[in-house]
Amino acid sequence: KGRELADMMERRKVDILCVQETRWKGSKACSIGAGFKLFYYGVDSKRNGVGVVLKEEFVRNVLEVKRVSDRVMSLKLDIEGVMLNVVSGYAPQVGCELEEKERFWSELDEVMESIPTGERVVIGADLNGHVGEGNTGDEEVMGKFGVKERNLEGQMVVDFAKRMDMAVVNTYFQKREEHRVTYKSGGRRTQVDYILCRRGNLKEISGCKVVVGESVARQHRMVVCRMTLMVCETKRSKIEIEKKTKWWKLKKEECCEEFRQKLRQALGGQVVLPDDWETTAEVIRETGRKVPGVSSGRRKEDKETWWWNEEVQDSIQRKRLAKKKWDMDRTEENRQEYKESQCRVKREVSKAKQKSYDELYTRLDTRGGQKDLYRLARQRDRDGKDVQQVRVIKDRDGRVFTNLEKVYDRVPREELWYCMRKSGIAEKYVRVVQDMYERSRTVVRCAVGQTEELKVEVGLHQGLALSPFLFTMVMDQLSE
Repeated sequence: KGRELADMMERRKVDILCVQETRWKGSKACSIGAGFKLFYYGVDSKRNGVGVVLKEEFVRNVLEVKRVSDRVMSLKLDIEGVMLNVVSGYAPQVGCELEEKERFWSELDEVMESIPTGERVVIGADLNGHVGEGNTGDEEVMGKFGVKERNLEGQMVVDFAKRMDMAVVNTYFQKREEHRVTYKSGGRRTQVDYILCRRGNLKEISGCKVVVGESVARQHRMVVCRMTLMVCETKRSKIEIEKKTKWWKLKKEECCEEFRQKLRQALGGQVVLPDDWETTAEVIRETGRKVPGVSSGRRKEDKETWWWNEEVQDSIQRKRLAKKKWDMDRTEENRQEYKESQCRVKREVSKAKQKSYDELYTRLDTRGGQKDLYRLARQRDRDGKDVQQVRVIKDRDGRVFTNLEKVYDRVPREELWYCMRKSGIAEKYVRVVQDMYERSRTVVRCAVGQTEELKVEVGLHQGLALSPFLFTMVMDQLSE
């Protein structure tokens, strides 16, 4: 399912996907193929479980992962200076106890309250409620384009949106009913899966609809929206991709013999290497680039999904077409065809995996097998980590570690004037302090003399009775 999900996201050009009812036990992250990574949490392999799937280019942007329960989890991403919080939720079904439903909404409230108001929030959730068609009395949180009538669980969704100043994105875009229904089972056609965002960021959503014709989930349908973030313009540093010489090809006798001949020609036919090692090394490297060749520097083939061959892809394509045919015409013949295609996919995947694993075990039994084993272990370890690049270090209470002594010496002057005015200090006193800091100079004195005068453009004066008050005022303003 994971590789099929990655294939669907790649075809549909989906960058971020919230998934529910994963039924995966554990609190980890893993690669599902095609460069996509799944962050998941579950406590029971038979029920519940939530996750978020990210495209490869966004994996390094993850700052924090919060796994609240097997029904709620969130990711914080830094996308070109914009903080985006992605929340995946799975509400209890209609028949569950009221206490369990209230616990879910309480957990979702806590997650929302922990997110600063200036950050973007997108919730992708199976909320198991019908918000209904029409929006009389609820115009500020939803549009008119729901499905059927509202029920008690749908009212909980609307109440949550009002509490947190959110908008139910699905309901704002006029689509035919087929592209609004998110759940089909037997004769039931309902809308229970929703995307929510802050009301103030609704203008960044340019479209939202239900994707029809995919067979990854049997009853639920994927809801997609197009969101364009207003980011700060930053200068991107160009990343040079390292291209490596394919020295491992020299293990083959034909390639090794060709390399020897080319190297002798480059060295002028000499059997004994010259004394100048630098020249010799460069000749060897240049010959290596020509004979074994160099790598392209692109992402390597998916090691997790070697079994994703043409036969598997073809059987999944047939299953997708059978599912589409069954959705359009619910006859017994189409139903049987769809069930047979599902069984065929399972058989093809099982055969492909077995063949792939046999080849892997055979390769691990060779001389270079131990090296491959360590490489696979390192790759699995990297894939299992939530945060690829640590940006900040926090304590147990979630506060960023800071060295206050260094902060004291690095307070920007413009920020100091701003904080004084923000605190209500009269302008004439602000100018007095500015005069005290104008034309600040210092020298460095040592045993052999002292340096020329240096400008001091940041920090507070050492030994000045007023400085601790100014520092406290700046920290108070920052904490607000």
